[in-house]
Amino acid sequence: MSDDAEAPRSRGGRPRDPSRDAAIVAAALEVLAETGYERMTMDQVAARAGAGKATLYRRWPSKADLVVHAVGQVGDTPALADLPDTGTLRGDLLALMRDQTPEESARVLAITGGLASLLSADPALADAAGAALVEPFVASQRLLMQRARDRGEVGPEVDFETIAFVTPSMTAYRLIVQRRAIDVDWIRHLVDVVVLPALGLGSDGLDRGGGA
Repeated sequence: MSDDAEAPRSRGGRPRDPSRDAAIVAAALEVLAETGYERMTMDQVAARAGAGKATLYRRWPSKADLVVHAVGQVGDTPALADLPDTGTLRGDLLALMRDQTPEESARVLAITGGLASLLSADPALADAAGAALVEPFVASQRLLMQRARDRGEVGPEVDFETIAFVTPSMTAYRLIVQRRAIDVDWIRHLVDVVVLPALGLGSDGLDRGGGA
């Protein structure tokens, strides 16, 4: 069996240790950043995490499964129950933002760079990894926009299901394709000139209670 092939699922054994999962995911992201997806192996991840390869396969049947799960942990969007509620959509969107340290930016760029080879090598896996990277951000945007509609800030006719993809998708494009870091000023500009106008909020209403 090749290193990247699916391994048989284990039956029984000790309960999973969540702390081991976190260590393996961190190791997977490090190896992905250093080698790229195609050259990454489960052996490398196991060695980096200080775990047996069988331990990895008990959790993720293949390298692809591990990578899709791992890239979903890259972002720092808060849980939906913990999203900000400032009273305005702009305020909520901007409250999600924070500047990354140079080290954090370099790490994210390295990880997304490791995914770049997937774009042509394995389109189906690229789609799955992209969804894992983007979907948590889409869910947060969708909920904030739904709140704005519920309080009458955004009209009922607005297609926020589509607009919720704008910032996450453009962020992923900037990281993976353009290989450029994400900063607060860029996100703020995107919110003000693309997202809010698309929701019917003109420039005369951008600063109402939004701060920033």
